[in-house]
Amino acid sequence: MEKSKLHDWHVHKVRAFLNRSYALLHVLATTPIFYLRAIYFFGHSNNAVPLLPWLLVSAAEILFFFSWILKQSYYWCPLTRTVFPENLPADEQLPKIDVFVCTADAIKEPTFNVMNTVISAMSLDYPVHKLSVYVSDDGGASVTLDAMKHAWVFATWWLPFCKRYNILPISPKAYFQQHFQQQSYNTHFIQDSKLLKEKYEEFEERVRSWKERQGGINENNAKGSAKDHPPIIQVINESFVGDDDNVATTNPENIKMPFLVYVAREKRPSHHHHFKAGALNVLQRVSSILSNAPYILFLDCDMYCNDSSSARQAMCFYLDPEINRSIAYVQYPQKFHNINEKDIYDSQMRAIWPIIFPGTDGIQGPILSGTNFYINRKALYGFNISAAGNDNINELRHTFGSSNLLIKSLSQINEPNHSSKFSSDSLKEAQFLATCVYEEDTEWGKKVGFQYDTVAEDVMTGFLLHSQGWKSVYLNPPRPQFLGSATINLNETLIQYCRWTTGLLQLGLSKYCPLFHISPKMPILQRLIYSWVAFFPLDFLPISCFAIIQPLCFFYGIPLYPKVSDPFFIPFAFVFIASHLKHLYETFFCGGSVNAWLNEQRIVVIKGLTCYVYGTLDFVMEKLGIHETTFMPTNKAGDDDASKWYLNGKFDFRTSNMFLVPIVTAVTLNLSSFVVGVARAIVTQSWDTLFAQAFFSFYMLIISLPVIEGMLLRKDKARIPLQTTLKSTLLSWFVLGLGYLIMVRH
Repeated sequence: MEKSKLHDWHVHKVRAFLNRSYALLHVLATTPIFYLRAIYFFGHSNNAVPLLPWLLVSAAEILFFFSWILKQSYYWCPLTRTVFPENLPADEQLPKIDVFVCTADAIKEPTFNVMNTVISAMSLDYPVHKLSVYVSDDGGASVTLDAMKHAWVFATWWLPFCKRYNILPISPKAYFQQHFQQQSYNTHFIQDSKLLKEKYEEFEERVRSWKERQGGINENNAKGSAKDHPPIIQVINESFVGDDDNVATTNPENIKMPFLVYVAREKRPSHHHHFKAGALNVLQRVSSILSNAPYILFLDCDMYCNDSSSARQAMCFYLDPEINRSIAYVQYPQKFHNINEKDIYDSQMRAIWPIIFPGTDGIQGPILSGTNFYINRKALYGFNISAAGNDNINELRHTFGSSNLLIKSLSQINEPNHSSKFSSDSLKEAQFLATCVYEEDTEWGKKVGFQYDTVAEDVMTGFLLHSQGWKSVYLNPPRPQFLGSATINLNETLIQYCRWTTGLLQLGLSKYCPLFHISPKMPILQRLIYSWVAFFPLDFLPISCFAIIQPLCFFYGIPLYPKVSDPFFIPFAFVFIASHLKHLYETFFCGGSVNAWLNEQRIVVIKGLTCYVYGTLDFVMEKLGIHETTFMPTNKAGDDDASKWYLNGKFDFRTSNMFLVPIVTAVTLNLSSFVVGVARAIVTQSWDTLFAQAFFSFYMLIISLPVIEGMLLRKDKARIPLQTTLKSTLLSWFVLGLGYLIMVRH
């Protein structure tokens, strides 16, 4: 019995106990804080403090506490999982897998890097006749289709090479960049390595030379084709490649090629295309009548397969008869190959993968994170297929559309001998499934597939799956299964979080609001998990309050906190120190340092003053009908200059004033208040009264050091422009004057 075991898990009881004990102490400590804030309004405290700042700070503390309460669900029951793929059945008994790779912008997502992701997916350690790879080109760029032809040709060399020598990583670009060497240094390996290196360089040259052959690709023609083009479905195989001299003619292992399919759904300016969710749903429909694998791997175009075993690891859950009917998806962490130790923008989201996700796995499972997950196709259909017979054909057509082939495929998902079909008739039907009008009057994007109500389609879809009773698992093997490119400049980081903020609020403030969307199949802690995800962008309210009100009050000598000699000072000190020590412990637990801890504190404040605000405004304007939400892909194109600053641990402040002015204004305001407030405390000997505010201002100065350096000390081109500093200084003076009129003179 033990030999056939496919997976196991371990609950971290000590961590759970410590997390719950800390939560209890934190709640007990906040009780006197809220009591002190409340008695002010009943006239039982020193009402010399103006009402407005006291009210705003009290509201900010309540909002912080509310967010903190929601987040405790992530720490409740952490567990880790282990899989035993060696106990899987024989290859012929394994189910089929489809791989979806999405790209949308040939400029921001370099085609050659996308092709490396595609080849790595083709190289998975899985029976090739049960593996199909689909590439969604939402930009409709001919360069992508042309590059896929060259990628298939190179793969005829690469796949046998990987199988022959157990090559890792299986992305050719990553392999050759690392100059990876196997332990076996035999003559055949050396010769094959040199040959593959030559073929790889030829492959790279053929892809990159397309730009010169086509006269280049620019933003204008790329955008034009992306918004208006017919559906294109193309199977990449021997017949499509033709008589290409670069195709491998010798293959001693007789290794076949997985199916590779190019998909560009129809785009018309008159139709809403629902961003990434629309592209994924087209891939679902097209693949259902071509290969119809019961399980699907979703990959972002820059997230290549670093290891070949992820598919077999995921099958350890799907092939366990005790749990396979309840598992919707297996989520792997997002890890990145271009992160340095300092990681000044917290691009790797350090605490998410080793701390947050294991905590969710102990409840109903992790949220869907957009990439690196294997999902059950039936779960995405959101429909009781087994209960839908021929008598319900009208209901099926209303749900899935008018395609008879698609409806027929519903009952064939789990047929082990169901063969892939790439006939002319099936390809013609696939083009119909990729048209703009197919989804009209159907349930696609509503009850079927990825949800259209938000640009955070992954989180919304995961939430609805969990609310239907599905579960998910989180698997974090010692060797990263997938590696991607993280944002390593400030501008791209903030733009990315603006998009995420809008999408998450579209979930949180919709009819599916996790706090109020009652589902008997979803535990309360799972609802709290989604509630924190949906509402954490609203932390901009308390962050902005503390960034403005606290320095204003310190500047004018208005006390917001108890005296050091007052017993009420103790709970304030405990909450501040304990929460920061816990964060410091988590940073060390994740392999970070004190500098990493400071960087994470810093970037939270920066996001709270910028992208959380703008993402919320974008959501509000979209709800009011002022403008439509737009999807801006993250720029994956390499920038050596930006990389230089990131690797040196220096902020690159080359971004718009929309982002810079709020940051610099807050820092200038805090710097002014610290100088004036400390001087006041020295002159009036009021340290006992203003110590907490002086300490908080000093802490904010430490957090703000890179910004101060960019304002006053740096002379390079990535500094904060002098004009921006002057504008922000004038704005901070205006805020000080306004604060005097409202809080002091009034």
